Amino acid sequence: MTDNTDPRASAPVVTLDGPSGSGKGTVGQVLAARLGWYFLDSGALYRLVGLLAHETAVRLDDGPQLARLAQEMHVDFGVNPAGTPRVVLNGVDVGDRLRTEEAGDRASRVAAVPEVRQALLEKQRAFRRPPGLVADGRDMGTTVFPDALLKVFVTASAEQRAERRYKQLKEKGFDVNLARLLEEIRERDARDAARAVSPLRPAADAQVLDTSDLSISEVVDRIEGLLHERR
Repeated sequence: MTDNTDPRASAPVVTLDGPSGSGKGTVGQVLAARLGWYFLDSGALYRLVGLLAHETAVRLDDGPQLARLAQEMHVDFGVNPAGTPRVVLNGVDVGDRLRTEEAGDRASRVAAVPEVRQALLEKQRAFRRPPGLVADGRDMGTTVFPDALLKVFVTASAEQRAERRYKQLKEKGFDVNLARLLEEIRERDARDAARAVSPLRPAADAQVLDTSDLSISEVVDRIEGLLHERR
């Protein structure tokens, strides 16, 4: 039962759900900065569980062990002096290690494990606190924050998302193949949409926003306008 005396319960939430590469993470960070709100990158939590599983030789289908890793990890989100996102796992900045395609694939696999999703549910909800929260993920509006003030499903074509990811990885010095990226994105979309627990889909009351032909600033402007209408 929700404790209505807890200020977290009344803190407004904007959820940004959508497939990998739709731009929702960058949009969420910019929107949170504009509003002066907290930001939750829920996808990073699953990437962290996948990273820990890889480092400790836990199978990606071992629900009890993956749930243990999820419960025990300590995570902080922040921003580096250069303005880039910072993800700290158990006191160590692991942000760069989370942005590889391998990390994304592991995250998609552990996210399909019910024990992991349950273990991370309260951890995600704990990020909700005044003055507000922008939550980025796959099931933020459908499962984690069903009472969110505004729910947005951010999407883009698979081809556009692959192009964006290709440019990001090339800028970071990774050797990547565009055709392979497109194939991986389509495979991940299919796996995320077909999983039994919290499949990737828009909430019934979500605003669907296609970002294929929009800049980050334009997307943020549109979401901020929707938020002002709701408030």
